[in-house]
Amino acid sequence: MEKRKLGTSAVEITPIIIGTWQAGKKMWVGIEDADSIKAIRAAFEAGITTVDTAEVYGEGHSERIVAEALADVRDQVQYATKVFANHLKYDQVIQACDRSLKNLKTDYIDLYQIHWPAGAFNSEIVPIAETMKALNELKQQGKIRAIGVSNFSGAQLAEASQYGRIDSLQPPYSLFWRAVEKDALPYCIENQISILAYSPLAQGLLTGKFPRGQKFAPEDNRSSNKLFQGENFEHAQQALDKLRPIAERHNCTLAQLALAWLIAQPQANAIAGARYPEQAQDNAKAADVKLSPDEIAEIDSIGRIVTDHLDNNPVMWNW
Repeated sequence: MEKRKLGTSAVEITPIIIGTWQAGKKMWVGIEDADSIKAIRAAFEAGITTVDTAEVYGEGHSERIVAEALADVRDQVQYATKVFANHLKYDQVIQACDRSLKNLKTDYIDLYQIHWPAGAFNSEIVPIAETMKALNELKQQGKIRAIGVSNFSGAQLAEASQYGRIDSLQPPYSLFWRAVEKDALPYCIENQISILAYSPLAQGLLTGKFPRGQKFAPEDNRSSNKLFQGENFEHAQQALDKLRPIAERHNCTLAQLALAWLIAQPQANAIAGARYPEQAQDNAKAADVKLSPDEIAEIDSIGRIVTDHLDNNPVMWNW
């Protein structure tokens, strides 16, 4: 899989990235470590060399699973992990990074990201200058190679950029969830900041596998996802019906079509999670789907069947 430059850094990433929130088990149901390890390894063998995790995914469990899957090929992969909103004071960032290095069994992290802005989830409000000071120091020490932010607005991204080089933004972004296009994307294009889109399949909605009337267990985080509720869910089904003929034309799945559309957007790369090896292999094949400009525009307009009815709240869940 052809790699892309991460921002202006020396790190190169694959346009399809394997996401490992589910490997942490917390807020997911029916996850087995052995399956997670096989899925991450299958992604690597299919050409996906970039893996995204976070300290908060199962309190380090996801990071440890990543290490178990990839430690023997560490020199061929790129690790992206994140420090949570409750660890953004100077000393806390340093300690969190050291924990992640230990969990990942590595002496450097390719991309270290602020998971949520200070204040999120009732966390303490820490000045971004203090957090960035720690991140810049970690970078100078060689413990991290690039700095990124996640779930930041355009204004928060611009403020953080005053204190050091930010090479990536990780927002929720898919054909059915496009708030970032109105907010931070223009800044990212102007400043060569890579977009690492999470939930690029809208938590599986864009696979087409969830029929009308689908219900989720209360402990499944999708039960709180706005896209799976009421009129939004019905609009999504209408859009999926229109996307199916385009997928058939390319002899690909709906998921591969949605990922191909996303990585064709400016600066955009897609973090796609996988529970099982087959899903990881299927996600990798999306990089081979080549869409014409007319098809990209057609898919764009179909997506608006869903997005035109959403409010401007960038958070996808009713938490």
